[in-house]
Amino acid sequence: MDEDTRYEAVRSRDARFDGEFFFAVETTGIYCRPSCPAVTPKRSNVRFFATAAAAQGSGFRACRRCRPDAVPGSAEWNVRADAVGRAMRLIGDGVVDREGVAGLAGRLGYSPRQVQRQLTAELGAGPVALARAQRAHTARVLLQTTELPITEIAFAAGFASVRQFNDTIRAVYASTPSELRAAVPSAGRPSRRTATPSAGIPLRLAHRGPYQAGAVFDLLAREAVPGIEDVCGPPGRRVHRRTLRLPHGTAVVAVQERPGGAGRRARAAHPGGWLDARLHLTDPRDLTTAVHRLRRLFDLDADPYAVDERLGADPRLAPLVAARPGLRSPGAADAEELAVRTFVGPERAEELVRRYGKALDAPCGGLTHLFPEAAVLAEAEPHGPLGALTAALADGAVRLDPGADRDEAERALLALPGLDARTVAVIRTRALGDPDVAPPGVDAPDSWRPWRSYASQHLRAAGELE
Repeated sequence: MDEDTRYEAVRSRDARFDGEFFFAVETTGIYCRPSCPAVTPKRSNVRFFATAAAAQGSGFRACRRCRPDAVPGSAEWNVRADAVGRAMRLIGDGVVDREGVAGLAGRLGYSPRQVQRQLTAELGAGPVALARAQRAHTARVLLQTTELPITEIAFAAGFASVRQFNDTIRAVYASTPSELRAAVPSAGRPSRRTATPSAGIPLRLAHRGPYQAGAVFDLLAREAVPGIEDVCGPPGRRVHRRTLRLPHGTAVVAVQERPGGAGRRARAAHPGGWLDARLHLTDPRDLTTAVHRLRRLFDLDADPYAVDERLGADPRLAPLVAARPGLRSPGAADAEELAVRTFVGPERAEELVRRYGKALDAPCGGLTHLFPEAAVLAEAEPHGPLGALTAALADGAVRLDPGADRDEAERALLALPGLDARTVAVIRTRALGDPDVAPPGVDAPDSWRPWRSYASQHLRAAGELE
C-alpha cells in the first residue's frame, strides 16, 4: 500500500487494516490503529508506520481511545518465510526477552547486526524496540487485570529494571504505571476489579473480520486428549481448556467460543471481535508467550478479507467461502506436542499422557497433566518411528519453533521413518502455522496461493477432504 491508500483506509476507518499498519498525528503526538473513531486528521499531519514500535520510537504515544497496542498481529508474518517473518514470529513468542538479540540471531542463522539491519530497514524498528513495545502491552494488561505489585509487574513483563519499566510506560502511554492501573477500562473491556489471583488473568484475544468459531471449537473437541485438554459447554458457548508448558512455568488456559465476535455496537465500530480467555500462570513472565501461542492455536492474526477474496474468486471454492466466511486454519499451542499427536493418533496420545506426562502441582478439574516432552518420550520409548521422531525433536534435528525454516523442517520430517507426506503436511500446516500448504491429494491451482491451507479447511468442512 502507498501512503495515499493508507490515508484512505484511515479516512474510512477501515478495520481490515488494523495491525497491518499504524498512523500517527504530528499535532497531537499520538499514534492509532486505522479504524480509530476519532476525527480524521489532515493528511499533512499524518505519518505512517509498519509497527507500533516504529511509532513509539519516533516519539508518539498510544491512543487511549482506539488502543492500538491491542490490535491483532499482521497476517504477513505467518505468510512470510524469510528472515524478517521468522524474526517477528520469534519476537512474538518472547525469544528476545529470554535470550536477547544474540539468541534471536542464532535461531535465524544470522549475526545480530544483520538482524538489526533487516528489521530496521523494513519495519522502522530493531528487535529490541519491537520487544519493548510488546513488553509495554504486557505490562498494561497486567496493570489493568491483576493486583500484582507494580514492581513484580515490571519484571513479569520482561523489563530489566523498574526504572526502565517506568520510563517505557510513560513514553508509550503518557501515564505512570499507577495512573494506568487507576484508569477505568472502557465499556466492554475486562476490569481488574473483577480479577482475583484464583480467577486468573482475564483477556480478550482480538481478531479481525468474521471468525467461524464453531468450526475451530468442533476441531478442538474432536482432538481433545483427556488429562491435558477438554471442551465443554453448550454449542456457541463452549470453553476450551488446556494445560501449557511455558519457558518459566506452566499454565491452565481457558478460551470461550464467541459466535459472531463482539456485540453489535462494537462490530459497527470495529468489524471483527475477540475471544474471551482466562490464564492461570504459575509465573506471570509467561504471559506474552502464552498469549502468542493461543493466538497461533486459534489463528487470530489471520486476514480473512484477503483469504476470502482470493479463494472466493475460484469457482470451486466460491460457494464454500460464501457459506463460511472467515473460516480459520487452526495452529498449535505446542508445536512438538502437535507433531507427536498427529503421528500417533488420539488414543496413543492419551496413553502417552497417562504414562509419561508430568502431573500438575494443582490439578484443575479434569486437567491433570502436561503432555510429555520430546526428550522424555525419546528416553522412555527410544525404538521405532516414535523414538526417531521424538529424538529428532529433542536434539534439534527437527525444529518446529516459530522461527523454524518450514522447508527445512519438512525435509527433516520426511527423512524420518514412518512419516508420510500427509502427516507431514498436517504438521507443517498446524505446528509451523504455514498458511499455504496444498491439500494432500488435491490438484490445488496456483490461484489459491498463498492461502492453500485455508482451502483445505473449506474442502474439509464441505466433506470433500478427510
